Amino acid sequence: MIRNSIKVAVLFFATTLTWAQQYGGMWIPTEINEKEMKDLGMKISAKQIFDASKPSIKDAVVQFNGGCTAEIISPKGLLLTNHHCGYGQIQAHSTVEKDYLSQGFWAKNMGEELPNPGVTVDFIVDIKEVTKEILNGTAGLTDAQSKDLIKKNTALVQKSFPLESYQKVVIKPMYYGNKYYAYIIETYKDIRLVGAPPQSIGKFGSDTDNWVWPRHTGDFSMFRIYADKNNKPAEYSKDNVPYVPKHYLPVSIKDKKENDFTFVYGFPGRTTEYLPSIAIDKIMTEIDPARIEVREIALKTLDEKMRTDDATRIKYSSKYASVANYWKKWIGEVEGLKKSKAVEKKRAYEQSLSTKNPEIKQTISKMYDLYNQQAPYALNNAYYGELVRNAETLSLANRFLNYMNAAEQGKLDDKSLADFKKGLTAFYKDYSGELDAQVTAKLLALYAKKTPEQYLPDGFKQGFGDEKRNLITIEDWSKKSFLTGRTALNQAMITENINQVFENKNLLLETLAKDPFIMLMAGLRNSYMTKVDGQFSSMQQEIDALQKKYMAQLMETDKDRKFFPDANSTLRVTYGQVKGSSPRDAVSYNYQTHVAGIMEKYIPGDYEFDVPQKLINLYNAKDFGIYQDKTGDVPVAFTATNHTTGGNSGSPALDAYGNLVGLNFDRQWEGTMSDINYDPKLCRNIMVDTKYILFIVDKFADSKWLIDEMKIVK
Repeated sequence: MIRNSIKVAVLFFATTLTWAQQYGGMWIPTEINEKEMKDLGMKISAKQIFDASKPSIKDAVVQFNGGCTAEIISPKGLLLTNHHCGYGQIQAHSTVEKDYLSQGFWAKNMGEELPNPGVTVDFIVDIKEVTKEILNGTAGLTDAQSKDLIKKNTALVQKSFPLESYQKVVIKPMYYGNKYYAYIIETYKDIRLVGAPPQSIGKFGSDTDNWVWPRHTGDFSMFRIYADKNNKPAEYSKDNVPYVPKHYLPVSIKDKKENDFTFVYGFPGRTTEYLPSIAIDKIMTEIDPARIEVREIALKTLDEKMRTDDATRIKYSSKYASVANYWKKWIGEVEGLKKSKAVEKKRAYEQSLSTKNPEIKQTISKMYDLYNQQAPYALNNAYYGELVRNAETLSLANRFLNYMNAAEQGKLDDKSLADFKKGLTAFYKDYSGELDAQVTAKLLALYAKKTPEQYLPDGFKQGFGDEKRNLITIEDWSKKSFLTGRTALNQAMITENINQVFENKNLLLETLAKDPFIMLMAGLRNSYMTKVDGQFSSMQQEIDALQKKYMAQLMETDKDRKFFPDANSTLRVTYGQVKGSSPRDAVSYNYQTHVAGIMEKYIPGDYEFDVPQKLINLYNAKDFGIYQDKTGDVPVAFTATNHTTGGNSGSPALDAYGNLVGLNFDRQWEGTMSDINYDPKLCRNIMVDTKYILFIVDKFADSKWLIDEMKIVK
């Protein structure tokens, strides 16, 4: 068995060495793998990518609204990000009469740009390694003692940085707590919507094409950063002016070729590239399938209603897209892990490391035992989390339970109450109690079926195991419940009288205590917390401590490998080459799609594949301007081997000289396992071509005034 494992390892390393990128990589910009980047074709220096002392490309890259990435593409603070990143803002400005989701929106001048209260962008001013300061004095301490001291050290280090009033310091652990880095951040708060194509362009292909290649989606939108008269961050004001950036990205419309160097700069959310093989096996065979199953039921139920009712479609469009996004990602992840033989390769790697360092073998053995002990609790954790997330009425009940507990314990201050009411207002804006009653009924039946009886409230399996009976029960509760928006009292809270409803706290608490959904959620939560959560969490703490130890052992033992830290929503650089792919036997994909492919997919009136008449007219007239490539058509999207993940949505894809050539928005389905196991043969990121973006802005939207702001590289 050991011989076979070593053979697999040798074969694995021999095949990966034929690729320039063995392990992918999401590199801290101050520690990029410059040599390999230049070997692949980069023409600029690491200092041009990140320099804290003078303008560099990092000054044009921002975190958009705490999740996605965006980039500045003009000297007047014009921001480019994905359509799906700006979707919530486009939706917020939309009504049935003025449906910007369906019709698109384009300001014709700065005065028409739309404000978005609460939306922010974050600039990274500097990055400093602070490992020594954070870990000072922790040697020899227990895990609990170490955490306490790290917390105190972190506070001291944060206070040590001289900051402006509009700056903050965030300290992040890397390599599972073996290193720490401080990020100095500036936040701008006046962000206005400039333009967005209709979703027939921005979401073309919608759910069918999500995570799929070939792709023909114009997934982009435009915003603008505004600042005070001194170019500093300020709350929204009519007196604010467009932000003047330290650096903005020139936009290239040069043709792309196979093997062209690219790099992506952004804020990838979360990866787990250094998990042991047992963890990957559990994700592939148990956790992901559970999550997929729950979301499949929720999505099917929502879709049936959204297809027949426009008001519901608008109300639920953003939520549906959010739920569908990871549902499909997890499906691809499972397939990719199997296809790339991720578990087998990781086991072989572990075996080869164990022969070099016997201590690694002991660490892995302990992790195997813990993961197997944790498995039933982890599976219930997955089902419970997805139930509460996707059954919105239960999610709402969970919020109210938190409110009730805080009120009864005297912990409800004015700020937390105001935040709670604000959250409710946002929730009810896009919620249908009638529709969610169907979702909740179906998911409760699944939860009863999939959860061992010892983890459930008494009688739950018998009471909620039948879907048909649930539909009757939950619909009846929904009509009577305070929570669901279908009673007079609740309608008052949803409208302008929310403060009045909360004035009589005792009456509200009495009403809530009798609500059937509150009682149901209280029982579910109590069972989960007492029977599952404690055991799951305590084992996870042990696993996390071992993972930190394992990571240190990996870096100490594998001297031939250059390590990068897992993504954690901090600024990173990843790089690769423009490439097509061959994900399956006899299947080969080109790296580039064109507008002709949009017309091939066109289905008149279809919610996913309809095409605006104006785009059809432009295509038929071959009115492509300077945006066509050597084929005589306009390129729409392209793929490359950049190692990306969630959070990289909206990230700039740059060429060897630092010019913008694309807008990252997705990954190829066969390679979505790159969060866990990057494989250069299968993993591709998908980008909107800058030629298509400019073509839509110029020819389709008649917004050449925006093109005129940019520096176009021809």
